[in-house]
Amino acid sequence: MKKILQICTIDLSLQELLKPLIVALMEKGYVVHNACTDTGRFESLRKDGLTMISVPIDRKIKPLSNLVSIYRLYRLMKKEKYDIVHVHTPIASVLGRIAAKLAGVKHIIYTAHGFYFHEGMPKVVYLLFYYVEKLCARWFTDWLLLQSKEDYELSLNKNFKKKDRILHIGNGVDIYSKFNLSSIPESEVRKLKKDFHLTDDHVVFAFVGRLVKEKGIFELIQAFRQLKRTTSNVKLLVIGDVHPSERDQKSAQELKKLLEDDDIIATGFRLDIPALLAISDVFVLPSHREGLPRSIIEAMALCKPIIATNIRGCREEVIDGENGFLVEKANVQQLFERMYQLANDRALRERFGKRSREIVEKFFDERKVIDIQLALFEQLS
Repeated sequence: MKKILQICTIDLSLQELLKPLIVALMEKGYVVHNACTDTGRFESLRKDGLTMISVPIDRKIKPLSNLVSIYRLYRLMKKEKYDIVHVHTPIASVLGRIAAKLAGVKHIIYTAHGFYFHEGMPKVVYLLFYYVEKLCARWFTDWLLLQSKEDYELSLNKNFKKKDRILHIGNGVDIYSKFNLSSIPESEVRKLKKDFHLTDDHVVFAFVGRLVKEKGIFELIQAFRQLKRTTSNVKLLVIGDVHPSERDQKSAQELKKLLEDDDIIATGFRLDIPALLAISDVFVLPSHREGLPRSIIEAMALCKPIIATNIRGCREEVIDGENGFLVEKANVQQLFERMYQLANDRALRERFGKRSREIVEKFFDERKVIDIQLALFEQLS
């Protein structure tokens, strides 16, 4: 049976994003190894039966460190003689593909969870990352898999690879067992509400993500403070933290004081996301850059109305006026207005939430995303 190496930057990405695919591959009989930076999750992943290999990969462009990572990945590939190398996340995907090409790996697959270049970037920076992605796709990749439809269409139109080597796989979550209101124990919901001093009268806005500037967290707090001055029964649930390897450490220091608010519930990193979303009324992601965000899909699966920025990825999930609202990036006033509208219109929240679930069931079922990838692995010889 084929031997596969999965590569990403840190173990959190593997745990939160890649694990369902890895498990599905193992169930099909593939031998799967996983290489990334160990930030403390290797032990639990190994207990779940995953083969974890520590290869430190910096999340920043650091030539010496990056070269060391390429060398370590190259040595691993030459030793283990993988049939397929499958890479993820921006830095790891570039380093992993170079190592795989040097090692003579037969099949190199890259899943772009969202191209690093994006609208709003300075033109010079955009072009730099655009050409890095294009050159790596052209010369160091055999199969290019895109989660975002916009990325997929751009790859086709700009000839990143031959059309038959570019696949749109979409994104998805477990919408039946995990992200389903009927699967969340009512006792867990009651306990969380009690712990956070929430009542049925509160309208809870939830955010899930890294607490960094590009996620729009600063605009969200500004808009929420404005909302508090007009609506007394609102709370903001902020779920996430800043990992030590994160590029943007400055945001964490600036946010610390902003989060010291009786109406803001800052939970830090949590694993009980379904239950936390279940106690929320509206999900907000005012991000500056996304691929095809899972956090929105998770909230939609739990019948939540969404407020998100009108950027790549978000606008593939949120249909403005159907299951939520799209606002312009960094526009605090628009964000406030949409939060105010949903805070004061329960019927609209319920209508949007119902539509969110319908959209998820049609387009964002994790099983369909995994099946597309399994079919690709099956055809490779």
